[in-house]
Amino acid sequence: MKNVLVTGGAGFIGSNLVDLLLEDPLIKITSLDNIDSFYDLSIKRRNIENQFKKTNFKFIEADISNLQEIEAKIADNYDAIIHLAAKVGVRSSVLEPLRYTKVNILGTQNLLETARKRGCKKFIFASSSSVYGVNPNTPWKEDDHLLLPANPYALTKISGELMGQVYSNLFGLQFIALRLFTVYGPRQRPDLAIHKFANLISQGKPIQLYGDGESKRDYTYIDDIIMGFKAALDYSSSQYEIINLGSNKPIKLIKLIFLLEKVFKRKAKIKKMSDQPGDLPLTFADIKKAEKLLGYQPKTDIQNGLQKFSDWFRTYNIY
Repeated sequence: MKNVLVTGGAGFIGSNLVDLLLEDPLIKITSLDNIDSFYDLSIKRRNIENQFKKTNFKFIEADISNLQEIEAKIADNYDAIIHLAAKVGVRSSVLEPLRYTKVNILGTQNLLETARKRGCKKFIFASSSSVYGVNPNTPWKEDDHLLLPANPYALTKISGELMGQVYSNLFGLQFIALRLFTVYGPRQRPDLAIHKFANLISQGKPIQLYGDGESKRDYTYIDDIIMGFKAALDYSSSQYEIINLGSNKPIKLIKLIFLLEKVFKRKAKIKKMSDQPGDLPLTFADIKKAEKLLGYQPKTDIQNGLQKFSDWFRTYNIY
């Protein structure tokens, strides 16, 4: 049996990933989360409520930035650590950079130390497309070293990748950083654009449209992302890799709103706002490396993905 620790396991991506991994009876999952109050606590609790019915599941509530707490609460040795826990939100990081440094950089260091001390041989790190910054060399490739982080959140993700490289070189830890591109789907955090817009459209309230609506994002459906993580868990051919997980099909923000209007069958009200500091005009993943190393092939296009999201939203939305 493979013993896996998933940090951030009660969150959007983490809880969906744990659900997938729990389908394999030969994988034992420990889910770790601090149940952060960044958004409604009941959402995270609902994300994981059915997982407690599984015999191969255990949950730990702990703060990754507190090494003593981690060492006290984590009793097992793990074959792999999948590290998704992080202080999230690009715009919030501009306002509170020190908190992001504490959780995202120190927290990642603490987990790498935990892996080293416990003899864990594999570490999968959830990085972000934001590390590329305002990079004109599109689509963005992993071997492009022109990283221009536009906000503290992106900086913390670059730091995590570099720490992983050091631990891989010094201590023989296999480290895989997956750079995620605008993940959406069921359980998406309520502060993220698609969920926030859906909530506003359904209530007939105006959407705050920052900029001219021409910015583009490489929206990637949650099922495609978690299959990428599963493939990374099985990957063993090299010791250190950075891999993009995206759709390779960016769309304009104004088109996204149009597609949401279609699936919700309601016209969006728009309130135009000035550009936000730290926002990027474009994200665009080159996914050839993911295809080659992980057999990664995104299967859900934006229209079908938004329909699946809207079905979930209508059933589970708490607002």
